[in-house]
Amino acid sequence: MARLTFLGAVEGVTGSMYLLETQRSNVLLDCGLFQGRKEEEAENLTPLDFDVSSIDAVVLSHAHLDHSGRLPLLVKEGYQGQIFMTQPTKELISILLKDAASLQERDVEWENKRRRRSGKEPIEPLYGLDKVDDTLMLCEGVDYYRTLQIAPDVHVTFHDAGHILGSSIVCLAISEEGQEKRLVFSGDLGNSQAALLRDPDIISEADVLLMESTYGDRNHKSMEDTLQEFEGVIEEASRNGGNILIPSFAVGRTQEIIFRLGELYQKGKLPHQAIYLDSPMAISVTQVYESHQEVYSDEDLEIIDSTTPRKPSAPKNLQSLLPPLRFTSTTDESMKLNKIKSGAIIIAGSGMCNGGRIRHHLKHNLWRSQSHVVFVGFQAMGTPGRRIIDGATSVKMAGEDIVVKAQIHTLGGFSAHACQSQLLDWLDHFKESQPQLFLVHGESEAKRALKSAAESRGWTARIPEKRETISF
Repeated sequence: MARLTFLGAVEGVTGSMYLLETQRSNVLLDCGLFQGRKEEEAENLTPLDFDVSSIDAVVLSHAHLDHSGRLPLLVKEGYQGQIFMTQPTKELISILLKDAASLQERDVEWENKRRRRSGKEPIEPLYGLDKVDDTLMLCEGVDYYRTLQIAPDVHVTFHDAGHILGSSIVCLAISEEGQEKRLVFSGDLGNSQAALLRDPDIISEADVLLMESTYGDRNHKSMEDTLQEFEGVIEEASRNGGNILIPSFAVGRTQEIIFRLGELYQKGKLPHQAIYLDSPMAISVTQVYESHQEVYSDEDLEIIDSTTPRKPSAPKNLQSLLPPLRFTSTTDESMKLNKIKSGAIIIAGSGMCNGGRIRHHLKHNLWRSQSHVVFVGFQAMGTPGRRIIDGATSVKMAGEDIVVKAQIHTLGGFSAHACQSQLLDWLDHFKESQPQLFLVHGESEAKRALKSAAESRGWTARIPEKRETISF
C-alpha cells in the first residue's frame, strides 16, 4: 500500500512538497520555498522532514519558486538522484534558482554587516550559486505526454497545466502487487482566459487527486471586462499625466501583460509610447517563452503572426506585437526610469513588491496622486503588495515610509490560476473514477470555500494537515 505525506503548501499557498512512499520507492513531488510572511519564510530554515538519502527520484510540476525553490537545499543535504520536469521548466528554473541564490547571498551579506556591528554571529544563505549548478546537473527535461519510469514501481507522465510555460499536471502510476494506482497532482492550473498558453489538459482517472485552491473562493472577471478596465486605467493615466506601475511576476504574468498591451497597441488604443520591462530575470524568461512557441495556443500564435512584418527573417515574438517595448537590463537603465514623471508604463518585479526593482519605482511614484499601480496577480498575506491593496496608507519601500496616494487597481482577470468555477469544471471530469480528493495550495478561506462548493456537487473533499500521511 502506498503512502503520501503532505509536507508543504498545506497551511497556505507556498512551500509545495509531498512525499510518496511505495513498497520499493520514495518519490518527492515538488520541493518549493515558503514565501510571504516572515514566520512562513522561517520554515525554509527548518530541517527537511525526511531522510534525503532515501529519495529515489524528484518530480517537479513547474518552475515557480514555491514549487522548486528548495531543490538546491535538497542537493545541499546530499540528494544525488534525478529531478524530472518538462523541458521548458528545466530552462526556466536555471533562471529562477540562480536569481534566488543571488538574492539570498546578497541579503545575507547585508544582514551579516548589521550582525557584526551588533556583535552577533554571522548567518549563511540557504544555498549558494554552487548548489544551484549542482542541482541543474541533476535535472532531466521530459516532453509532455511521454510516460517515463522514474523508480522501480513508479512511472510519470506530464500533462499541460496551462499555468506558465512548461507547467504540468503530474500523473504518477504506482505498480504494487499486480495493481496500478494513480496519483494525480494538478500543480497550478491555468486560467483558461489567459493569453499565450493552451487551456489545462483534461484528466479523468485517479485514485488520489491533489488539487490546488489558490482562487478557490472566487471567480475571475471575464477577460473582456478585465481588458476594458485595463484600457480605462491606461486612458486615465494618459489624461492626468501619471506613470503606470505594474508589479509583475517574471514568469507568466509578465508575458501575459506584454501580449495584452500589444493587442491594445495594434488596435490603436495605447497612447503610451514608453513601455519598459525593467527586470533582467523577466527579460530572460521572455526569451525562453519565445523559444517555445510550440506550446502557445493557436489563436494567440495567429495574432502574433498577423502583426509580424512579412519578411522571412523577421522574428515572430512579443516585441513585434508591441514595438514601443524596451528592455532595461542594467541598473543604470533602471535608475534613469525614476526620472520619468509621466507617460510611462513600467513592468517590474517582484510581483508582490517584496523585492526587486519595483520597490524603487514605487518609492518614486506611490506618493504621487496621478500615478497608477496595477496589480495583476495574487498577493500573499504579509507582503507589501497585499498591504497596498488592503488599503494601507503608507508602506516601507527602500528604507523609507512612503505614503500611498497613487490610484490602486487590482485586475484579477489576469491571474494565471484557475478560479473557483474553472477548478470545479476541471475536477468534475474525475467523477467516474471517484478519487480521494485533497485540497492544497490555498489560504484557509479559499480551501474551505472550494471544499464547500465541491461537496455541493457531490464530492467528498478533505483539507489535509501538515505532515499528515494517508494510505491508498
